[in-house]
Amino acid sequence: MNRLFCIFLLCLLAFTAHAENFTASVDRTQIDSGEMVELTLESDETTLFGKPDLSPLNELFDVYGTRQVNRLTSVDGASHATTRWIVTLSPKHSGYVVIPPITLADKTTEPITLHVQEASANNQKGEMAPVFIDASIDKESVYVQAQTILTLRIYHSVSLYDDSSLTPLEIADARVEPLGKPRTYEKQINGVRHGVIELRYAIFPQKSGTLDIPAQTFTATTVGRASANEFNPFGPRPGKVARVKSSVIALTVKPKPASYPSDAPWLPASALSLAESWSPEPTNAKVGDSLTRTLLLKAEGLSSAQLPALPQTQATGLKRYPDQPQLSNETSERGVIGSREEREALVAKQSGKVELAPVEVVWWNTDKDQLERTAVPARTLEIAVNSEISNNPAPVAALPATTQTEQAVWPWQLACFLLSLSTVISLALWWYARRQPAITRIAATGPSPRTLLDDIKRACLANDAQTSRAALDAWARQQPETLADMAARYEPLSAELHNLNGALYSETAQQWQGEALWQAVRSLPALAPSEAANSAENNALPALYPR
Repeated sequence: MNRLFCIFLLCLLAFTAHAENFTASVDRTQIDSGEMVELTLESDETTLFGKPDLSPLNELFDVYGTRQVNRLTSVDGASHATTRWIVTLSPKHSGYVVIPPITLADKTTEPITLHVQEASANNQKGEMAPVFIDASIDKESVYVQAQTILTLRIYHSVSLYDDSSLTPLEIADARVEPLGKPRTYEKQINGVRHGVIELRYAIFPQKSGTLDIPAQTFTATTVGRASANEFNPFGPRPGKVARVKSSVIALTVKPKPASYPSDAPWLPASALSLAESWSPEPTNAKVGDSLTRTLLLKAEGLSSAQLPALPQTQATGLKRYPDQPQLSNETSERGVIGSREEREALVAKQSGKVELAPVEVVWWNTDKDQLERTAVPARTLEIAVNSEISNNPAPVAALPATTQTEQAVWPWQLACFLLSLSTVISLALWWYARRQPAITRIAATGPSPRTLLDDIKRACLANDAQTSRAALDAWARQQPETLADMAARYEPLSAELHNLNGALYSETAQQWQGEALWQAVRSLPALAPSEAANSAENNALPALYPR
């Protein structure tokens, strides 16, 4: 009974520990004065009742509404319930405004800082229209291939149907990348509440000079009110088509500075970092050990496609096995953040000190408008002797002159004797075979081709390189052509055999995956009848009794 009570208590404690999350988040942290922001409060505590205390918000914010959303999700058969309170806020002041901690029972959220900017004059030009659009860029002048952010805000003081559309942003001499999904929020303009649809794009000019960002056209149907005589519950809802267009923006694109090194890739970024990591740490490395070195290059304001390859590791005493680079992009309030990760396996071939040269990246800081260099410093590896591996073979002792002479003479005599003996035996067998009647060829015995294919499949799916190679050889011996011939006429099989050989005779054997090899064997095209006949003739033995 006590044991059951302890189990129940532990389960209760585990559930309580799991349900302690009460967090706060906002849809964006930079807004203009008069705009609204959505504060989301989320709790997974199922035993709490009531609502969060929103009174601390009244001092710095206008609270326009709160709605509650309950969600129930299932992960791996376990149900997980969450409750969200979505609060619509509008800051009363500009500058940096802090959303204070919110309390629910004995739980409290962390404070959140908002940057509230003064509303620009562009936002007032269409304030009387029911629908208008505003376009702006974060920089009026940028370097070639550097990032500028275009922000489109569509304001509407009337409801819109869901048939709205926006022309695609296409610029001939620039590369355009959307920054996340469109945002929707509300903003007060001259006391009138407007809905806002915000879209952001990262633009990378590819040529210096003046770049014109074309106007964008937004089309939507406004929701109107039908008169009493025109009311038709089954007909189309009344409305008017609204079509608004943004202004053309001229962007000045500056060429690459003359002071930038001519032999270095052009990297205009607002921030750049280069980090190094090892697995395992090379502090206790020995001869024959495999060390994985990872270099991560991350640039703010550049996509991963713009990041160059890093210098290769060149060091005496290390054998290098590089992997394919991993490229990724992420978006933030400041635009695109591109990263390039390069990983390589380094195998120590000899003991002693190994000097690794520094890895340096030259780039142009667009915020400070100056040349900068970011580098991973040089490093010295201490490679210890591995007692399990003999680096220096034992020297062979000098033999006496007479022994060396005997060793030089006797091999020739022995070779001549064996050659003569084999010739006599061959002649005797041939004479004996001539006197024997013809015999029929006995069919070869052994496993069936289907059984051998099952052995290949089982070994490949188990990622067993040694067994897979043995099963392949056994299967190939029953085919009309050799394994090399199959690989020569089928490229996927050739590539997978290369990977298998690399796994068998390199340091990365434990990383081999055999499913692709099994797929290549299974999809090997059959020989044409003419090719099969030629292969059979080439592999057939000559007749025992030629006529």
